[in-house]
Amino acid sequence: MSEQPVGPILDGLDTTIELEEGDFVMSALVIAKVVDSEGEVSLALSTSGSLSWIDQNGLLASAQQILTQREIGLRGDDA
Repeated sequence: MSEQPVGPILDGLDTTIELEEGDFVMSALVIAKVVDSEGEVSLALSTSGSLSWIDQNGLLASAQQILTQREIGLRGDDA
């Protein structure tokens, strides 16, 4: 296993982020589903250097809340 820059990998997955004029990304937590050559699935995490474990947990909890609210909104739209 070797470390690889995550930027080109995310670019290859056509990953984007919506930012307003003047917004600046200060840190990042990347969560990736990885499938190895034998088809085994694992989870990979990558963080920017300035991100403490407390900040990582905060980003993850906030993202989960946003995803949950979005799922609830989508279900409500179908009714």
